[in-house]
Amino acid sequence: MTAARRALGARGEDQAAAWYVAQGYQVLARNWRCREGEIDLVCARDRCVVICEVKTRASAAFGHPAEAVTPAKARRLRVLATRWLAEGNPPFRPAEVRFDVAAILAGELEVIEAAF
Repeated sequence: MTAARRALGARGEDQAAAWYVAQGYQVLARNWRCREGEIDLVCARDRCVVICEVKTRASAAFGHPAEAVTPAKARRLRVLATRWLAEGNPPFRPAEVRFDVAAILAGELEVIEAAF
């Protein structure tokens, strides 16, 4: 991955994290990694934990960013969320776990809540 692509992805994650904070969420983890993969953002508000996959594209040349979250990626995120929760995160028992997709296309953010 090129430095420019990494920078674009980091800007997208920053933008998504800022959106969640503005909505009253606390960012619990960014780029959490384990052997099975990575979770881009983990946020919480009240007792709801949100696992967010962030997809950033400079243009629609390769389709809408949300289209990159395939069924296989959704399954992997569920496994990662289970692992994150099993490791004692967060410091409270969540009443709900939700999976969102933050799609950023040419700087415009769209958060798809409960995407899968």
